[in-house]
Amino acid sequence: MIIKSATFVISNSDYRKCPSDGLPEYAFIGRSNVGKSSLINMLTGVKGLAKTSSRPGKTQLINHFLINKQWYLVDLPGYGYAQTSKSSRQHWQKMTEQYMLHREALTNVYVLVDSRIEPRPIDLEFINFLGANGIPLSIVFTKTDGEKQREVSANINRFKSALLQQWEELPDIMLTSSSTGYGRDALLNHIESINSAVSG
Repeated sequence: MIIKSATFVISNSDYRKCPSDGLPEYAFIGRSNVGKSSLINMLTGVKGLAKTSSRPGKTQLINHFLINKQWYLVDLPGYGYAQTSKSSRQHWQKMTEQYMLHREALTNVYVLVDSRIEPRPIDLEFINFLGANGIPLSIVFTKTDGEKQREVSANINRFKSALLQQWEELPDIMLTSSSTGYGRDALLNHIESINSAVSG
């Protein structure tokens, strides 16, 4: 897939106020500071499309970006630690869950996982939540360009093993690096294949 246009459309806190044109939506979410905004910018080729920050919790709303006038990339607030109040985090969680459980246009959720760290219960719990509710998902490992490649591979394998304790078959898994662009084509082609299946 070639990205010809990527345009910010709307931010809001209610899934019912999201675009009503019915175009397929691909949501990106992960633990705070997983590198989500950097990945979105790398995917679209538009620097600064999604706001990046060294401070966890930058994304606080449901953000829709229209890609090639054909589908939406949806940037969701991260889960887990963020330098905000507990009430704000609970609000984000409810907002995100409502979107995922009730948004008809939601076509696939890409759960971002930091490949540099060992499996975290919060990631596994979130993936199991999606699975239990029948929400289509794929797993995207970020920051795979680090020096400790053996450690990255070990973390990914441990994550797969942990998931297989709950899953009979693993979701699709992709490896990416925002700094090198690795995995960009594979991820975009994954979206394109789903789009083709949905429209076909």
